[in-house]
Amino acid sequence: MSKKKSSTKKLLIWTGVIFGIIIVGGLGLKYAGVIGGNDSGIGVQTAQAKLKTITQLVSASGKVQPEIEVIIRPDVSGEIIKLAVKEGDFVRKGDLLVRIKPDIYQARIDELNAALLTQKARLEQTRASLIQAESSYLKNKELYEKDIISEMDYIQAKSNWDSQKASLKASEYQIQSAEAQLQQAKEELEQTVIRAPQDGTVTGLAVEAGERVLGNSQMAGTEMMRISLLDMMEVLVEVNENDIVNVSSGDTARIEVDAYPERRFNGVVTEIANSARIQGTGTNEQVTNYQVKVRIVTPHNLSKSGEQLVRNQASENPEKTFTPDFKPGMSATVDVETKTATNVVSIPIQAVTVRDFAKDKDPDSTKTTTTEAQIVNASDQVSDDNLTVNKEDIRKVVFIVEDGIAKRSEVETGISDNTHIQVLSGVEAGDEIVIGSYRTLSKDLENGDKVNVNNEKAVLANLED
Repeated sequence: MSKKKSSTKKLLIWTGVIFGIIIVGGLGLKYAGVIGGNDSGIGVQTAQAKLKTITQLVSASGKVQPEIEVIIRPDVSGEIIKLAVKEGDFVRKGDLLVRIKPDIYQARIDELNAALLTQKARLEQTRASLIQAESSYLKNKELYEKDIISEMDYIQAKSNWDSQKASLKASEYQIQSAEAQLQQAKEELEQTVIRAPQDGTVTGLAVEAGERVLGNSQMAGTEMMRISLLDMMEVLVEVNENDIVNVSSGDTARIEVDAYPERRFNGVVTEIANSARIQGTGTNEQVTNYQVKVRIVTPHNLSKSGEQLVRNQASENPEKTFTPDFKPGMSATVDVETKTATNVVSIPIQAVTVRDFAKDKDPDSTKTTTTEAQIVNASDQVSDDNLTVNKEDIRKVVFIVEDGIAKRSEVETGISDNTHIQVLSGVEAGDEIVIGSYRTLSKDLENGDKVNVNNEKAVLANLED
């Protein structure tokens, strides 16, 4: 009898456990919205439309480079006998940079000097011959007029005099040519001494003392060094063709340099290229970009502008001890501020979606018999059997939550930044707007649906000002 009671007791216990599991599971499924949730509505996250200042940005990446950079190449060829600077030195305009061995140029000058003296001597010789020919001509002319000599003798004397006059002119021109060659040789000798064309820092030193360099006479000479104004740096970026139309010269910019990850610097757009740089021409990966130069206006590289400037800056602004030290080739990211809208109604970008308003009509009304003109203007597919057109009416919308109901509102949008978009019509400040989830907004949610707001799942940190 006791054995039968024990079996009954165990059966009751197991029955209770099973019912408990069913109850707990049902409560869990209900809480999750799987069952019994028809009345609670679709779970959504919302945010409030606010008055906000929105700045439209165009972002691009590029490299830091000097705004002014002069490449130093020699005008004459030869061996470097003195290199007066090293990379990183600051030089003033007129400072000695390089001396090239002048021996062959000095020898050329001596040779041309000797040639010039020879030409001058020949000139004097020609002048004496001219005087003699002139005297002979005058004498023969007098004798010819008295019929003492023949006409042939007279003509010969005159021709000799004319020839000597031409020889004198030729000697004068030869002297001028020799003087010009001598002047050119002197200039070449002067070009063996290369001086700084401007103030700046020596960058990219590519030669050493003892090397031979080629001049610029017939081709591009050897690049010896570069002199750059490192306190006037810019960022050269490439902007996509879809964004370049929004960028204008003079736009302000915010610059982030990888070497200073925690800082932002100010900039201004100075140049916008008119010619495109196309990569991957003729392929599916073709990209069309335009080069844009952004000047860095935040004071920088003061140590590269001369010691006096550094001392003046430190004394005038003792509280501002930090100045960035940019180097050519550093990676940077630029955000160009193209347009700004102040105190406008704005909502998170993800709140804006699209809907086909044609589906709101009676399904049969979407197929209407059309005239030939309407068929030509129709942008959708046309049935050849019954000449009907399936039209789409795609519009931008947001969903506004009112009393637990999602109401669809057509909107007109303006500019946007990285997180928010301007709403020109369809939303007022203070409206509660559905912002998620993505699937709910893009597919599931319809006008008039009941919703259950659960903002605990939203990433609110990215939606606040």
